[in-house]
Formats: sequence, C-alpha cells, structure tokens
Amino acid sequence: MEQLWTQITNYFDWFYIPRMKITDAIEIVFIAVLIYYIMDWFKKTRAWTLIKGILILLVFMGIAALLEFNTLIWIFKNTISVGVIAIIVIFQPEFRRALEQLGRKRFISSLFDSSDSNVGRRIDKKVLNEITKAVYAMAEVKTGALIVLEQEVKLGDYERTGINIDAEITSQLLINIFEHNTPLHDGAVLIRNNRIVSATCYLPLSDNLDVNKAYGTRHRAALGISEVSDSITIVVSEETGAVSLAHDGVLYRGLSREKFVQNIEKLGKNEPITQRIKWRKGRGKNE
Repeated sequence: MEQLWTQITNYFDWFYIPRMKITDAIEIVFIAVLIYYIMDWFKKTRAWTLIKGILILLVFMGIAALLEFNTLIWIFKNTISVGVIAIIVIFQPEFRRALEQLGRKRFISSLFDSSDSNVGRRIDKKVLNEITKAVYAMAEVKTGALIVLEQEVKLGDYERTGINIDAEITSQLLINIFEHNTPLHDGAVLIRNNRIVSATCYLPLSDNLDVNKAYGTRHRAALGISEVSDSITIVVSEETGAVSLAHDGVLYRGLSREKFVQNIEKLGKNEPITQRIKWRKGRGKNE
C-alpha cells in the first residue's frame, strides 16, 4: 500500500500549485479587467487597425528570422524606435479622448453614491417641455438647430466662443435664436443649470473616420462635443427636419416627440439608451 501511495505521489510531483495570497487574486482580476478595457478601447478606435497592421509586421519579422533575412531584420530593428514615436503622434487624438473618458468616470464615488446622486443632473420638467416644444416646432418648418445640455463635464471653453445670454429657457426664445438670418442662429446654444448661458458657440467636429460621409456639419459637431464630454446634444436637421440626440459619441436619429423626451430623461439619470437609429445613406449632405 505504501509503495502504491509513493508511486501516486511521484506521478503528481510535476503538478505544482503555487501559493496564492488574496492580493495576488486581486492583482489578477485587476490586470484582466485592465486588458479587457484596453482591447475594448482598441476595437472602438482606429488603433484596432493599427494593432492588426503591427501583428502582420511581426509575422513577417518572424518569417524573416526563420529564413535568416539579415537585411530585413536590420531594417525592422532600426525602425521600431521611430515607429513608437510615430504611433504616439498619429494617434494622439485617440489617446487624448481615452484619457478624457477615463477622467469622466467616477470609480470611487459611484461605490458610495445613493440612488438620488444624479438628481442634480436631471433637467427640470418645465424646461424639458419648453425645449421639446421649440425643437419640434423648428422641425416642422425645417429650421436647423444645435442645442447642448451640459452635464457634469464643464464646457466653459466652448461657452467663451459664443455670446453670453444667461436667460430663462422658453420655446419662443429658442425658436428666435435659430430663426434664419438672425445674428444668433449660427452655432450652438449651451444650456447649463436649466438656463441658456450662451449662443453661437463653436463646437469641435468629430474626426472619427468611421462616421458616415452623409453627416453634415451640425451632426458632426454634435458627435464631436459628445466625444469629449458627457453632454446631451440636440440636433434639428435643416434638410429633413429630423430630430436627433448625440451622447457619448453615438447619434440617435429620427426620434419621435415621445422617444425624444424619454431618452433625455434617461440620459439625465445616467441610464443607457437601447435604441440606435442608423443614418440613411445619401441624405443630409448639407445638414
């Protein structure tokens, strides 16, 4: 019996289970989550295409090493340092956007926030009614409009590009601002704390190459500001009269009045929107 037990223990000598502490387990989970988010970020940006290109180069480098192509190996070794610097320069907007998104996340405070922590972000019911009334009145007559609802990320830099107003929100005022051939109709209106703070604001255009070419300036500006902040941006198409919302780099287009109100209320409570309406090709060239 002892001899059999000795044979069994000798057979499993190769099987080694390292001792793990609780900190090791936490570290493994942390690294796994970090790798997941990095890969997810790569897939949502042009960096994913870059990664595939680098993998192809590594395959060629492995083949060159196996076949002893010394000249190719020398070229790879001497260009890799320059390539790292080139990657940082080329993908600077993506790296900046990733850091901005990281800065907007509330990892610690979200653990301790109560269910009413987002109350301050909600738009007043009366204000939302006035905005809705103005938006769909402009949509009926195809008056282009761009309205930015500031959330937690402050938009002071973009506010300073416009004209200060600091006025109570009414549907009549919003319609008058975007009326054709008026001094304030060009640019975006910025709303903060349920008040119009500025008009004719200039917004950054989205530089995402995956955005459909059919998108016009207004929609690209709405996507651009949503990529660098947590704002909710309302767009009224001058060509089609369609009403859209932009948030977190996504455009929700062709919303009915009911869906429009529901989606703004959800985003104000930091709840996800499941509906995503895709852009139809061949429309909206000048929006």
